[in-house]
Amino acid sequence: MKIRTAMMFILALGVSTLANAAGEIVIKFSHVVAPDTPKGRAAEKFKQLAEEKTKGKVKVEIYPNSQLYKDREEIEALQIGAVQMLAPSLSKFGPMGAREFEVFDLPYIFPNKETLYRVMDGDVGKKLFAKLESKGVMGLTFWDNGFKQMSANRPLINVADFKGLKMRIQSSKVLDATMKALGANPQVMAFSEVYTGLQQGVVDGTENPVSNFYTQKMNEVQKYMTISQHNYLGYAVVVNKKFWEGLPVDVRTALESAMKETTAFERDIAQQENDEALAKVKAAKTTDIHYQSPKERLDWYKALLPVHKEFEDVIGKDIIQAVYSTASQVEKELVKK
Repeated sequence: MKIRTAMMFILALGVSTLANAAGEIVIKFSHVVAPDTPKGRAAEKFKQLAEEKTKGKVKVEIYPNSQLYKDREEIEALQIGAVQMLAPSLSKFGPMGAREFEVFDLPYIFPNKETLYRVMDGDVGKKLFAKLESKGVMGLTFWDNGFKQMSANRPLINVADFKGLKMRIQSSKVLDATMKALGANPQVMAFSEVYTGLQQGVVDGTENPVSNFYTQKMNEVQKYMTISQHNYLGYAVVVNKKFWEGLPVDVRTALESAMKETTAFERDIAQQENDEALAKVKAAKTTDIHYQSPKERLDWYKALLPVHKEFEDVIGKDIIQAVYSTASQVEKELVKK
């Protein structure tokens, strides 16, 4: 760990020197997914807009597919300045001490996208981002990647079907508890290693939005998928706090404008990307897709709802209640339409 940190620090110094010598501001934007996912496409969109709006003062370098850092390394790299921008999945912030972010991991807490976006863009989102600043990280915005679906090499119809399965998860206490509530054995594994892990039987199944499932070719090594919408996967776009606050005001303003425009673009394409990926999985005919009946969904919901109560003291009862309240308000509005 210390050796890796030292290497990251040396890299950060090198990047700084090169950027100054070139007379431009370089933003290294690292992420762990493929370029043709919602996050990958949004990163490229931000690059385009940032360079245009700053009139060439800023150069954005995109490093997809864990080219620079894997899941567990990228936050550390950001904190020491080896990279300037990331868009980690929301599950990454719990292990670094911001446990409130694990509200996004709670099963079935977001009944729809309207509720989700209001939580992200409202007081809860602001409160969560404030938790990062003491760690040298600033939150800029939230990006979407859609609700997760379950997959394995045996059908996942009833809760009992999970018993004994080794299910890959991100590093999150909530996701760990979720899989255990279903009777599965949760296995933390870096995203870049999941395909091989499934192929070699190190893990039996996983959970992902369909866009990630397809672009990482998991349909080649997973025979069954259940459209469960049981959980959510989103991202927080974050920057190194010292780097961001050190930018000239005009540059920072231009980048904020570019990020706002990019976020609208990213959220627009997220559902479209998942729908297209699902069509491609169906066309490949390598994975049997099951759509839950209302009863099956209710059974899963009943099995997983206790996870909310289990994490009230960790996440904060006030945050969980704020999500419930937002969901209730959105439901009332939708009924009136």
